[in-house]
Amino acid sequence: MFDALAERFEGIFTRLRGRGRLSDRDVEEVTREIRLALLEADVNVRVVRDLVARVRERAAGAEVHQSLTPAQQVIKIVHEELVTTLGGTTGRLVMSDRPPTVVMLCGLQGSGKTTCAAKLARRLRRDGLSVLLVAADLRRPAAVEQLRVLADRIDVPVLGPGPGEADPVALCRRVRDEAERRASTVVIVDTAGRLQVDTELMDELRAVRDVLEPTDTLLVVDAMTGQEAVNVATAFDEAVPLDGVVLTKIDGDARGGAALSVKEVVGKPILFVGVGEKLDEFEPFHPDRIAGRILGMGDVLTLIEKAEAAFDAEQAKAAEAKLREGQFSLEDFLTQMRQVRKMGPLTNLLKLLPGMPKELRQADLDERELARVEAIICSMTPQERRDPSIINGSRRLRIARGAGVTTSEVNALLKQFKVAQQMVRQVA
Repeated sequence: MFDALAERFEGIFTRLRGRGRLSDRDVEEVTREIRLALLEADVNVRVVRDLVARVRERAAGAEVHQSLTPAQQVIKIVHEELVTTLGGTTGRLVMSDRPPTVVMLCGLQGSGKTTCAAKLARRLRRDGLSVLLVAADLRRPAAVEQLRVLADRIDVPVLGPGPGEADPVALCRRVRDEAERRASTVVIVDTAGRLQVDTELMDELRAVRDVLEPTDTLLVVDAMTGQEAVNVATAFDEAVPLDGVVLTKIDGDARGGAALSVKEVVGKPILFVGVGEKLDEFEPFHPDRIAGRILGMGDVLTLIEKAEAAFDAEQAKAAEAKLREGQFSLEDFLTQMRQVRKMGPLTNLLKLLPGMPKELRQADLDERELARVEAIICSMTPQERRDPSIINGSRRLRIARGAGVTTSEVNALLKQFKVAQQMVRQVA
């Protein structure tokens, strides 16, 4: 996500940090490079022009020339202007005073609406809300079944069409009664994908909206469409006034032009982003955090939230007590590793840490290595995990066979663990 843009900005600011004072020529050079970086990231031309103009005006002013660290001041200015372009503050769903809150999802075919509906339902359910999904996409074959399968994974009920029913408007007329019957506080409606030039389908979407009277109308946009995302958002906003945007597949878009363009051009906040294929890879869109990621500042707050969601509080307290006493077994190591893996791929976690070297941020870490480590530890007896010193040659051979690895891999793990154990004792 934003990898190409982040790399360009890193190069610009690395050169900038080596200069004590900035002349007007330096400012002009920096803003020119920022403009090129944004254009290469497929950001809307108007957005680029306005952003660069604001940065140039502030960077050429007294706040930079009188600063003791002009390079850092320019980075601060760019960060603040990026946050403004991305929306300024974190947008949120509008919750109805009288339940249910109805969220209608719309967008192009293939933008990921059905998966997005399930991801949003999972997130709201985790927040303690009672959610009902509505399968109103009656045009795409198996769309209803796809939503049912996803809903089963997160244990959320689905309201679908009756036998032979093919009219989404008729289905949506039953939504509020069904929500009241189930005491659902939030209803998420998955509508059929449509092209913005298809008059008949857009009329159908308006009819669905009129029946639902949604609290929030969200446009689901594939981030990989680049600047076309802006045109799509504009057309849909004219047809059915939008309340917000959800960007999907943002993990597959290294440039990030859609995210940097939608808010400023269309004037609708980005509320959520899909950052992976799994149902838990769905995050609120925080402009300040995204700007920090683009400028290589990391995103500690998101990392903390991931850790809080993945780590069990009681287990964390027990682990802390053991570490304070200098106790650290392979059983503890396995528990910690499994909880870290719940937070997502290690490569993505490293990108959230501030100050990480470029080599580590771009490293392609092999997740299979962690699976091998887990297999080795799981092939040990409880006694061997608690006291690895009893593992002799025959035990190592048995463990290796059980894990499907070589004895040298078992030896390497035990050696690395011994070093980690010594470090824990020193810290304690």
